[in-house]
Amino acid sequence: MIEVSSEEFEDLVGQALDTLPDELARLMDNVVVFVEDQKPGRARLLGLYEGVPLTRRGHYYAGHLPDRITIFRKPIQRRCRTREEIVEQVRITVVHEIAHHFGIGEKRLHELGYG
Repeated sequence: MIEVSSEEFEDLVGQALDTLPDELARLMDNVVVFVEDQKPGRARLLGLYEGVPLTRRGHYYAGHLPDRITIFRKPIQRRCRTREEIVEQVRITVVHEIAHHFGIGEKRLHELGYG
């Protein structure tokens, strides 16, 4: 396992977000991204999307709190052996969780290589 500081990990998440195509980034709506060490009771969870996907929002959606994407530092560190692996896993996890925001499910993400 390789460790990176919380600050460096947050920078890696920011860099991953910066690599999103502008067309996709502009479509993201009412969503925030957080970094946490890990989800209590879910030590292997790399990321988590909580919210209403864009594909399921209707006229009733007004007034909702922002969707929440959380990227978990410790599980990603435990999975990776090098800093390069951490960078790549962060990117994959960020894309995976953003895909959920766009309504893409687990099965399709696995088919696309983001499972």
